[in-house]
Formats: sequence, structure tokens, C-alpha cells
Amino acid sequence: MSSSAPPQTAGPYPWQRDVLVLVLIFGGLLAFRLGSAPLANPDEGRYSEVPREMVASGDWVTPRLNGVPYFEKPPLMYWIVAACERALGPSEWAVRLAPALFALGGILATYGTARRIYGRDAGFWAAVVLGTSLLYLALGRIVLLDMALSVLMSATLFCFILGVRERPGAARRLFFYGLYASSALATLTKGLEGFLVTGAVMFLWLLAFNQWGRLRPLYLPSGIALFLAVAAPWHLLVASRNPGWAHFYFIYEHWERFTDKDHGRVLPFWIYAPIVILGFFPWTGFLWSSLRDALAGGWARRRENAQAWFFATWAAFIFLFFSASQSKLIPYILPLFPPLAVLTGRWLAATFQMPDAFARMKVGLRTFGFLCGLLAAALCVSVLRPGVIRDSDQAQALAPYAFVIAAILVMGGIRALVPRGDTGGRGAAVAMTATLAFMIGVLTYAMPIVDQRSTKELAAAAAARARPGDRVYHYHAFFHDFTYYAGRTVGLVDYRDELELQFLDPGERDARFIDDQEFRREWAGPGRVFLVARIRDAAALFADGSFHYHIVAAGPHHYLFSNQP
Repeated sequence: MSSSAPPQTAGPYPWQRDVLVLVLIFGGLLAFRLGSAPLANPDEGRYSEVPREMVASGDWVTPRLNGVPYFEKPPLMYWIVAACERALGPSEWAVRLAPALFALGGILATYGTARRIYGRDAGFWAAVVLGTSLLYLALGRIVLLDMALSVLMSATLFCFILGVRERPGAARRLFFYGLYASSALATLTKGLEGFLVTGAVMFLWLLAFNQWGRLRPLYLPSGIALFLAVAAPWHLLVASRNPGWAHFYFIYEHWERFTDKDHGRVLPFWIYAPIVILGFFPWTGFLWSSLRDALAGGWARRRENAQAWFFATWAAFIFLFFSASQSKLIPYILPLFPPLAVLTGRWLAATFQMPDAFARMKVGLRTFGFLCGLLAAALCVSVLRPGVIRDSDQAQALAPYAFVIAAILVMGGIRALVPRGDTGGRGAAVAMTATLAFMIGVLTYAMPIVDQRSTKELAAAAAARARPGDRVYHYHAFFHDFTYYAGRTVGLVDYRDELELQFLDPGERDARFIDDQEFRREWAGPGRVFLVARIRDAAALFADGSFHYHIVAAGPHHYLFSNQP
């Protein structure tokens, strides 16, 4: 017997109350110890430094990283991070607030869409599923562009499916204008994929399920005008100020990143399957039941289940599109999670209404219990078995946190498998939600130990000691967070990272990006020079008896030293 239920009305529960509950729960979960760990290298350092330089320079058109024009991505996320810093002051909390707010917005958008289509309970549980999915919650606390892109792409597709359900009128026009505006903002976040990927999902659904009749009216002329009014001004301004930008941005950053293997992000085609399995934890075990129930009747009944097929099409296209790309990173798959959350929330809401709800959830709950045990075992092995974590001191420091998280997982897995009267189904879902929340809470305390690549303390020492006219270099590397914490740009020795030096003035490029020979000459000169180097790179310099140095500060993996006391 299928657990499907006909679409519900919104129900008697006021949406304002649900929104308040969701904001309090997930706002608190996302905000908990948000600024407790230093910025992670390289990504958080990079996406915090570009906004800092925007504020410092007053130029909000040309993004810069370490003083070099940086055109890999459009500026929307930089603008929002910079605005948070101007409002709250520079801090880890301020820069991480931007992705956290986007994550919260995505949870609320998922709630609103699922509620409007499938009813209040489905909307609430869809929001809970998305907000407690491991990958979604983790990326909501990290300064990256992918959360903003995912939420804006999801807003585009949510507006589309809600819009085509409406008769011509104010509500339909509002949804379609939301579609055009959110796709423009997605384009300002990460480029052309902001509207090409969502456009492909919409087109594929319309074509495969013959839904063209629901597309009219499309409000196309005014919608395109709205899209261009939002997305075009920055593109025109940055192109007019930076010759060569258009070729770099449209050809190299879009086409070649998708088709070439030269970006160092080549992973197997199948890599996103395990990422989704672990990233959708604790709800992974309900995916099959949710899809099977939503698409009941299969292809033969596709027109009757067109809305459910839309969410399935969305998830499938995102998975296949990014699997086919030659450039793969874990966060790229994030836009797949909102449609899966909608279908899972729909299934949970319908299942909870049935007297045998707990029995129907057995497969999912057993999968949850198995994954809890697997993760708990992996955590214990990682800190107990020598060599799994190369730094034995780090493994010892992480051991208490690993054991606590393992205990949370084991207790959560057991609790979810034990029914509690008439609320067995809901009680199990609450136990799963609490397991993930407590697990993330403990992880926030462990993160400063997990990631020890920060140069925050060294940057503070450099900022306190370096005088105007002193030169600061990074040796055979670029430590992105250093420039943010030090509040200054640096030179690089025999290294360029992914900095686009072709857009830099040749004189400044030659002065700041030097080779080892020029570095040795400056180091032996009369000027004061500071150098940041990894300990292993510094060891090679220290072994040279003719190289004189004074250590200023030391971290777990880096030295800051100078040629003068």
C-alpha cells in the first residue's frame, strides 16, 4: 500500500508561527559558535579577503585578491560579506553570517514551496530535512559561494513551479518576476550557470512532460528587462574598466572549467553518489521511499504527478550535470538537496498520518542506524589508530571530541530504532534531527583542532611589527587568510597561486611577485623584510648557513621570520 496522500491545503496553522519556529531553531543552529574557529585556508580566506579589499579600496566593481584583479567569480557574495563586515565589524562571525543567512533563507523557501504544494506538515518537515542535512548545514557555516548559488537557483525553480500552477493574475506575475530576479542574482553570484542550469531544468521538464500549456503567460518582455536590470550593470562596468575581462570570464572561467581537466579538480564520474549519501545524512534512508511514492504509477502517470516529477527532474539533472563536468568540488552538488528535501518532507508528512508509520519508516531508520554506527566507528579508529591522523598530538587533542560525537551517534541511532507509542514515527524523526544538531554542536568545538592551517596569529604579529615601507612575502605559497587578518597585501616568492597577474600593472607585478634570486637579494639588502613560510619550506632556508633570520612568530605549520630583529 502506498503512503501517498492527496495534496493538502495549507491547513489552519498560521505560516507566521511556523516561520518563527524555523527561524529560532535553524537560526540558532547556524549561528551557534559561528565565529569560534579561524578562517579556513584557502577558501574562507579568499572569500573574506576580496570583500575586505573592496571596503578598503572603495572599488565595488573590480574584485581584488591580494591587490590583484580577481575575476573568477561575480561580486554578489563579496558585496554581501562586505556589507556584513561594515555593519558588524571585521570578524569571523561577520563574514560567516552571509552564508548562514542564505542557508536560513533556503530553509524558509523550501518550507513555503512545499507547504503551498503539499500542505503545512510537508512544508515543515521539508524544511527540517533540508536544515539538518549534514552537507547543507555544514556549508551554511562556511564562507563559500555555493550556498548563495544553491539558494538562489532553488528560489528560481521554486518560483517557476509555483508560478505555473497559478492562473494569470497578480500571484502568477509575482512568482515569475521572482524567477527572473533570483536567476539574475544567481548569475551575479557564480556566472552563467546561475540561469543556464535552472533554465535547462525548466526546459527539460516542460519538454519531457508536455507542460507547455502551463507556461503562458510567461511575462517575458518585462521579465527579461528585470533580469538585465539586475545582472547587466556590473558586467558592463567591469568590462569597460578591465580590457581582456570578457574572454577570461566567459571562455576560461565558464567553458574551459567545465570541459578541461587542467584545473586540478578531476574526480571520478560517480563521486557525487557517496557525497549525496553522506551529505543527506540523517535522511538518506528515506530517499528511495520518497521518490517511489512521489512518482507512483511511473512514466504512465507522469502528467498526473507532474509536480513531483519536476522535483525529481531537478535533482537528476543537477546530479548528472555536475557529474559530467571535468571540474568537481563537493559543494557543487548542493543545489540537489532542496528538491530531495521537498520530496522527503512530503513522504514523512504523509507517513506520519498512518497508524503503522514507524513500520513504514523501518528501512530508513535502519539505514540511519547503520550510518551512525559506521561514522562512530570511523571517528574512533581515526583517533586511536596511529597514522590515520599523521600528527599524533592532533589525534590526541581530537580524541575526546571524537568519542563524544561517536556516543551521540550511537545513542541517536538506537533511540531512532525504538518506537515510542503513537508518536513512534515523529519521535524517530525528532531523534534523528537532535542527533545531527548535537553532532554539529560538538564539531564546532573541535574545528580549531581539525584545521590547523590558519596563519591568524602570524598575521597579527606581522600587523603589529611591520612598519610602512617594510615588505612582507609568502614563500612558495599564498596563505589567503593572512592578508585578511594582517589587513595588507603581500608579495609572493616563486609562486602565483591562481592570481590573475595578467590584469596587474607590469611594474607592480615585477615588484611583488619575485623569484628566489630576487628574494635573496632583497633579504640581504638594507630594507626590512618579513617572510611567511611553511615549516618544511623554512627548514630548507634555515639549513643554508649564509641565510640569516630572526623568528618573529611560529604556528603549528608556519613560521613568520624577518631579516632584521
